[in-house]
Amino acid sequence: MEITSKYNPAETEDKWYKYWMDKGFFHSIPDEREPYTIVIPPPNVTGVLHMGHMLNNTIQDILIRRARMMGKNACWVPGTDHASIATEAKVVNKLKAEGIDKHSLTRETFLEHAWEWKEKHGGIILDQLKKLGASCDWDRTCFTMDESRSDAVIKVFVDLYNKGLIYRGIRMVNWDPSAKTAVSDEEVIYKEVQSKLYYLKYKIEGSDEYITIATTRPETILGDTAVCVNPNDERFTHLSGKRVLVPLINRSIPIIEDEYVDMEFGTGCLKITPAHDINDYEIGMRHNLESIDILNDDGTLSEAAQLYIGQDRFVVRDAIITDLEKAGNLAKVEDYTNKVGCSERTNAVIEPKLSTQWFLKMHDMAKTALDAVMNDEVEFHPKKFKNVYRHWMENVKDWCISRQLWWGHRIPVFYLDNGDFFVAENIQQALVQAKEKTGNNNLTEDNLKQDEDVLDTWASSWLWPISVFDGFDTNKNEIDYYYPTSDLVTGHDIIFFWVARMIMAGYEYRKTFPFKNVYFTGMVRDKQGRKMSKQLGNSPDPLDLIKQFGADGVRVGMLLCSPAGGDLLFDESLTEQGRNFSNKIWNAFRLVKSWQVDNSIPQPEHAIKGIDWFNQKLNQTIEEINDHFDKYRISDALMTTYTLFREEFSSWYLEIVKPPYQQPIDKKSYDATINFFDKLLRLLHPFMPFISEELWQLIDDRKDNESIMISDMPKEGTYNITNLNFFNSIKEVIGSLRKIRMDNNIKRDTTIDLYVKPIKEYDFSFDSIIKYLVNVAEIKEETCPTEISSGFQTIYASYDIPLKDTLDVESELKKLQEELKYTEGFLKSVISKLSNEKFVNNAPEKVVAMEKQKQADAEAKINVLKENIEKLSK
Repeated sequence: MEITSKYNPAETEDKWYKYWMDKGFFHSIPDEREPYTIVIPPPNVTGVLHMGHMLNNTIQDILIRRARMMGKNACWVPGTDHASIATEAKVVNKLKAEGIDKHSLTRETFLEHAWEWKEKHGGIILDQLKKLGASCDWDRTCFTMDESRSDAVIKVFVDLYNKGLIYRGIRMVNWDPSAKTAVSDEEVIYKEVQSKLYYLKYKIEGSDEYITIATTRPETILGDTAVCVNPNDERFTHLSGKRVLVPLINRSIPIIEDEYVDMEFGTGCLKITPAHDINDYEIGMRHNLESIDILNDDGTLSEAAQLYIGQDRFVVRDAIITDLEKAGNLAKVEDYTNKVGCSERTNAVIEPKLSTQWFLKMHDMAKTALDAVMNDEVEFHPKKFKNVYRHWMENVKDWCISRQLWWGHRIPVFYLDNGDFFVAENIQQALVQAKEKTGNNNLTEDNLKQDEDVLDTWASSWLWPISVFDGFDTNKNEIDYYYPTSDLVTGHDIIFFWVARMIMAGYEYRKTFPFKNVYFTGMVRDKQGRKMSKQLGNSPDPLDLIKQFGADGVRVGMLLCSPAGGDLLFDESLTEQGRNFSNKIWNAFRLVKSWQVDNSIPQPEHAIKGIDWFNQKLNQTIEEINDHFDKYRISDALMTTYTLFREEFSSWYLEIVKPPYQQPIDKKSYDATINFFDKLLRLLHPFMPFISEELWQLIDDRKDNESIMISDMPKEGTYNITNLNFFNSIKEVIGSLRKIRMDNNIKRDTTIDLYVKPIKEYDFSFDSIIKYLVNVAEIKEETCPTEISSGFQTIYASYDIPLKDTLDVESELKKLQEELKYTEGFLKSVISKLSNEKFVNNAPEKVVAMEKQKQADAEAKINVLKENIEKLSK
């Protein structure tokens, strides 16, 4: 068989991905097998592949490919999220570049542009995932705004409203002036910034006296409706019942008392702006204060501010300080470090703002979802995220689910001119309700106007594990087969946005969890620990990495530095290591396939022993790999597989069975090697799908429709741990003998004899491997007869090689004396530790036993070294 000298990932990857797609290997339909289901965390339809996607989807693909090979009916559902804020911003910017203002368009025309943009750009990221090898069931691709998903969102809104869980109210919300919409608490990122604390003087009405307040937002004084002091603060008891004048506009406002005020902070006086601070709003509610909204939706000042109308809030901040200073109302300015809330989507500074919004009550659903995680009905990997989850769920607030956008699921609420509204799945149902309530059968659809707002993006994706299987359509039964799903792989940064809410929806609508396990990936950072970003220029293009190192190389490289839940410090050298491993596998295959097979020659003893050892090692490692997967230690599973192939198979097994130069190999050893290679490829396949498929197809004659991805995963078998541990010492023996040959310039074709003195139970059945790999003529269980020899020791035996006239006595003596000095020093440190009563009494029994074993080994080694030195000194 002619096999190219170098592995070409580009050629292999395209070929096999097309083959898998053409054969429908990714597609799943319900059958009698156990289902294994993953739903993809739907990337934003605006997105392109980044390193976080690479990590997340590599792990999902590993899990799904492995499940498929374990005989399960594996179904990985792909899709994208409509991403209301991000997508609308993209479309608005596109229109702006064309000289079109969004507000010059009707809603319908704008949405035509948005859908056109989605169709043009929306599938990019899914096509990129194919380059990675993602084995999604592409026939099932979903979009959060496609018909089925949209129907589900509307049905759930109506249902929750009818249950009394959705309500409309005026509340203080997080307002994003850039996107001009409310955002939820979870979409606000708090950043530490260097600010200023401004001390402002308010004149007491009818007096020459002033009181001073401290604020970081001086522009909001134009919305002040009170000044508040603590009733226990004796400094201000004389001001009870008095009023002050708001600087610059001279609005008269009361001085009120409330224990909320911290007497130690600032001046002890607090300005109250109910329309622009959540705490002020609550104080205002308690004291029946007026709310004056001084901000427009875009963050400019409104007419209610009286001054600086139409100017941006931050421009006004600078301008008002100048004017306050001129008016004598600025006492002082201090540097101040505080945390400022910013929009996760636009990075704009959030403004607390009173607004009429739709809310979903969270308390009862949150309790059910909290219990599910704390009781391990839903298991988190790693467990540490349970505490993060619990803290949020125990402090959850009602979810503001409305957004002031056009792109998204329009809220299914329909209004009459008199303000009456009706919640229905469509306008026809709303009209029926309107006629029933009003008794007016002359009403038409023209009398109803639908709510202008859309739902929060997460109000569709929280239904994702149910809606992708049409779980809200009573005519579909796939949901009963595929739900609950098996594993969710996601970033811990959306544990509240998405994971918690999906669990709530699962119990609300399916009476059970949406997934059994959640595997949290960490943040992908550069090797300096910085978050990857375009601004820093430290985020490589994943597709460029795939071109350079191959998809398999990138997948391996990502996982080599990716502990569950821990941040991944990405280093391009790891993807290079992944590519080098691909080359190692390729070259090992070329070596095996280059051997000439002779049916007539007997199987040598060293090959029989080597095959038996590797079979046991393979069985032991399969057990370890299974254990890693059971505990969601995906990186450890890869590392164990990597080591098995690279070290045990390539470096040891192939050396043992490899025929002498230009000699044929016997048929039994060759067949065993091909069988091992086949199993190794199947173990590697979930991690490295492309090269494993290429070589699996080459290793034997395959039929059309055969693929490694639908072959069986190797099962663990029996092994003898004593034999495996002993073989590890045989590796030491072989390494030591090779070093002695090299140190003493003993040529490879010159045979040597080996004398063995067992220390504990010794297995001489491995002698054939030692003889073959190091060209040993005889191995004898007796004392070395010559004074001039070179020796070493393992935990099982001491070994001597007679050197006769080949040894440089002076050099060997020097080497032995240096080794003796080092070993005596080591023994001294161990004895010192064991002489420490505190250590012996407090250290775990296992640790103390290990130290005692070190002492015994060192003492035995010193005796051998002294014997050898004495022999050479005669």
